[in-house]
Amino acid sequence: MLREMKKMEQAARAAWLYFVAGKTQQEIAHELGLSRQVAQRLISLAKEQGMVHVQITHPITECLKLATEIQEQYQLTHCYVVPSGELDAESVLDMIAVAGAELMEQLIDKEEPQVIGIGSGRTLRHIIDALPNLNTPQHQCVSLIGAIARDSSATRYDVPLSFAEKLHCRHYILPVPLYADSPEDKAMWCQHRVYKDVTEKAINADITFLGIGEVGIGCPLNSEGFITDKQVAMLLEKGVAAEMLGHFIQANGERLSTELDDTHTSVPLEAQTKKPVIAFSGGMHKYKAVKAVLNGRWISGLVTDEATARKLLTDA
Repeated sequence: MLREMKKMEQAARAAWLYFVAGKTQQEIAHELGLSRQVAQRLISLAKEQGMVHVQITHPITECLKLATEIQEQYQLTHCYVVPSGELDAESVLDMIAVAGAELMEQLIDKEEPQVIGIGSGRTLRHIIDALPNLNTPQHQCVSLIGAIARDSSATRYDVPLSFAEKLHCRHYILPVPLYADSPEDKAMWCQHRVYKDVTEKAINADITFLGIGEVGIGCPLNSEGFITDKQVAMLLEKGVAAEMLGHFIQANGERLSTELDDTHTSVPLEAQTKKPVIAFSGGMHKYKAVKAVLNGRWISGLVTDEATARKLLTDA
């Protein structure tokens, strides 16, 4: 216990020297009597533990303007646009993570109890990593998607447990594979009392946080073994541009029904819902997916990047 406390103190000290005092990792290592690699790990640990809370006090006028226009164009209640410029995809993801965590904290750091629905994916994982620790045990976190692959492994982008740990609140998992082996297998999973209880809680969540996925060879659903190359080709042929929780959305915003529905187990999606549904997605490879979801009015809030925002308005 004392060893862990000392490690946290070192991490806090390293983070202060790096983010506030502006010292380099080499300078921090020298000051703390550590190697540069250890200093780097301590700074990363401080970020992961929510010790670092970044605030940008200078408004970026153009991004604010883009956010306002997208909010009006697509009738959103929330919209954040982060600068992207010539940044690479990883840097854009980091920017979205910081802004996404800020919005998420604003919406859930409340005294009244909330049931919070949470999806999965790489972007959400980065946002939750950037989210500070919140003392909100009155909340409940509920999974919206089964995260078991066809080989019975768990996807590395399963995030609801990490989210619940940041909030120090109760967590409800959806105890199913994303796609069952057969319609009969799906019926077996979905008739279980736990599945019904968790699904009802998820459908009635006070607020929902989702990622928006693109569809193509190598996309997360494909690379993680949930859908085959042949199924990807079928979806693209039918005009699918986006995926949320395993639901497939066409470019015009309509949900596409396919034979995959016979084995799909995720919580249903509802367009134009009155409850807040906030999505996080960016990078030009996600543009078509974000556009499709906005066309269908599947979300009420969006955090995205500057380049994607400009194209959304140009092609509107």
